[in-house]
Amino acid sequence: MEPNDINLEKSELAENDIVSQKRLRHFLDIEYLSQPLLLDILDLAESFAGVSGQPVKKVPLLRGKTIVNLFFEASTRTRTTFELAAKRLSADFLNINVDFSATKKGETLLDTLRNLEAMHCDMFIVRHPLSGAAEFISKNVSQNISVINAGDGRHAHPTQAMLDIFTIRKYFKDFKKIKVAIVGDILHSRVARSLIHALRILEVPDIRVIGPKTLLPSGIERMGATPYVDMDEGIKNCNVVIMLRLQNERMDSSFIPDENEYYNLYGFTPRRQELLAKNGIIMHPGPVNRGVEISSEVADGDRSVILQQVSNGIAVRMAILSLSMQPQQDNK
Repeated sequence: MEPNDINLEKSELAENDIVSQKRLRHFLDIEYLSQPLLLDILDLAESFAGVSGQPVKKVPLLRGKTIVNLFFEASTRTRTTFELAAKRLSADFLNINVDFSATKKGETLLDTLRNLEAMHCDMFIVRHPLSGAAEFISKNVSQNISVINAGDGRHAHPTQAMLDIFTIRKYFKDFKKIKVAIVGDILHSRVARSLIHALRILEVPDIRVIGPKTLLPSGIERMGATPYVDMDEGIKNCNVVIMLRLQNERMDSSFIPDENEYYNLYGFTPRRQELLAKNGIIMHPGPVNRGVEISSEVADGDRSVILQQVSNGIAVRMAILSLSMQPQQDNK
């Protein structure tokens, strides 16, 4: 947990967010979810995947609902795919530009939430630089409002993990027979944390994290991942390699000598591509820093599924929005 982060009680998180094994009130973290629920989300996302190819890209599932994007950090893919997901479910959608909101005039987060509640909104999608912010918000909204975590500090990015495993399942139907490596800045990555939990729940037998010692969290083995410092050794015969960018905005000191040396040691180059299993794929949650963690030849190559991840994000987020809104509909 980072300094000044909001403390969470894990037992409360598990108890309050899951309405049933097929329905959610909030979607804040993957760690406490069951394998059947993860698979249900993937299956529902599969059913939504064809909507984007239809002449009219809408289904009426959330018609009359109001969903608010509340982003306190920059975002392109997450923010826009959530907006598209909500609109394709026929919900009304608001993007709150925090830089031009009353928070710049001294309004507190809770006062902002109270004002949005007074507008009869049904869901908040939250991105925040503090770990625990989405959980804090979920505990301070009325019972009829759902909260989706779109990334909180270094803590979790559960919808990104879900779209990543959805993409993996497109290529590998049996999670129990694959090797997955996550490469890069593991220490500061909320994506890595959520991914490891998801892969563990789905019983992936070989989960590897690769990076310099300065960017590997101590005790990562307790999460079910095996650390590697040598990238060539770590990615050898892997079916899936997920590259991560350096999270420079979360670093308060120097964790690597320089980007050129980092690229030589941990950049995904065409040579390293040959070390993968024959059916191996390469992923990246974005934004991609070409020439730092991955070469353009690899990022744009035939083994890369980076843009497919973006497309899949719409269907996966449609599934999560619909599941999280369902308890409200059932209670009416």
